[in-house]
Amino acid sequence: MKILVAVKRVVDYNVKVRCKTDGSDVDVANVKMSMNPFDEIAVEEAVRLKEAGKASEIVVASLGVKQCEETLRTALAMGADRAIHVETDTELQPLAVAKLLKALADKEQPQLVILGKQAIDDDANQTGQMLAALMNAPQGTFASKVELAGDKVNVTREIDGGLETVSLSLPAIVTTDLRLNEPRYVKLPNIMAAKKKPLDKTTPAELGVDAAPRLKTLKVAEPPVRKAGIKVASVAELVAKLKNEAKVI
Repeated sequence: MKILVAVKRVVDYNVKVRCKTDGSDVDVANVKMSMNPFDEIAVEEAVRLKEAGKASEIVVASLGVKQCEETLRTALAMGADRAIHVETDTELQPLAVAKLLKALADKEQPQLVILGKQAIDDDANQTGQMLAALMNAPQGTFASKVELAGDKVNVTREIDGGLETVSLSLPAIVTTDLRLNEPRYVKLPNIMAAKKKPLDKTTPAELGVDAAPRLKTLKVAEPPVRKAGIKVASVAELVAKLKNEAKVI
């Protein structure tokens, strides 16, 4: 079985992001970048499936600027076999990403596609669902458990009411949630070995995909500063303030 995993290069989750002064976008100049945490979980799950003898090859793909190669090398160091970089400087929105992944899936013919449920930069949570629609394939989103059983994959999903388990026929799309696994720490020998693993390059034009943005960002602004709290002397005063000032009761 071949598994295709999509990974995205994003601002590291430990970094406090700031907006540009003109409000056009988030300022990423001289900011630490890393693999999207949900995608890291997707890579880890694919590697675990291979270690369990359920998969024979793991292909990781990343779309974007040249620096995405660093993200791919990290995925290779985690245990992926080879990488594909779709290089472009164009702003990639969820539909364009889904179309590019569809083109890669048509070329690679994976039995399972795993990707994070969302990226922590735009929080769109759309790519996996769009990809499933374009591929006309079943989808298991927000996965907290993945089990391969013959020609099917059983996915335990996290939903508002608790957990839901769905059985999907392969090929299928799975998007990962936080509780699926804990990604391994990448050791230095694996990082060195990853440099020798194949990394192929292509472009949206070569894949026959129009990746031009369809949405326009009007303004990016930081959330308003939260007001300082106050202390009250009694429950009666608290109720009065909630009723008369906050107007929540």
